[in-house]
Amino acid sequence: MGKSTTTANLAVGLANLGKKVVAIDFDIGLRNLDMILGLENRIVYDVVDVMEGRCNLAQALINDKKSKSLYFLPASQTKDKDILNKDKVKALIENLKESFDFVMIDSPAGIESGFEHSIFLADRALIVSTPDVSSVRDADRVIGIIDAKSERAKNGLEVEKHIIINRIKPEMVDAGNMLSVDDVLSILALPLIGIVPDDEDIITSTNTGSPIVNKDKSLSAEAYRNIARRILGEEVEFLDIRAKKGLMATLKGMFK
Repeated sequence: MGKSTTTANLAVGLANLGKKVVAIDFDIGLRNLDMILGLENRIVYDVVDVMEGRCNLAQALINDKKSKSLYFLPASQTKDKDILNKDKVKALIENLKESFDFVMIDSPAGIESGFEHSIFLADRALIVSTPDVSSVRDADRVIGIIDAKSERAKNGLEVEKHIIINRIKPEMVDAGNMLSVDDVLSILALPLIGIVPDDEDIITSTNTGSPIVNKDKSLSAEAYRNIARRILGEEVEFLDIRAKKGLMATLKGMFK
């Protein structure tokens, strides 16, 4: 669905807007956020080392090479996805909240305990879905888990949730071979915060460890920058997303 790519680009985007941000990879055993950020060679300690007391938090945090207000806490390479302990995760997140404007967690896919740990303390959730039936169905399941198992849910409160539609292809929507923006929003019944077009440059940027949000002339980069601004409460008009053949999918209006 592109959740790690989204996490990386939004973390960089928020840091570029002057916010102090930490991105945490909770995908135990399958970490890739470090590669997207271009920080894989700088890892010495990871999130499990911190929670198990093998190092302190400052030793494990990695400062981004370009955005000095962005920090990264890598996932462990252990094969045990159940190694995260809810109390230790809570202590870690509360510690990070004291020092950062945004604590962004790249959660594991699926509905195992690692996912539940990552959403337990969430104040806000960005649900990333591609416009196909299976991805939207998975997103709907994720929404249900957040609404049932987060700490806010247990206290009778709601986690603020928004939808990011990723890798949309206007020509496929027009041909009836891909769900439209309205189709996705009708199924998930949550407000939209961003649409990211399908873009081969995102694959290149991911492989080179250079988030595309820093690229000047790129529609997908602008989409990520706009999402970051909306997270900060700005009203930003949604982009017209144009396919290579000139077909267009239009979403007018302002994010509120």
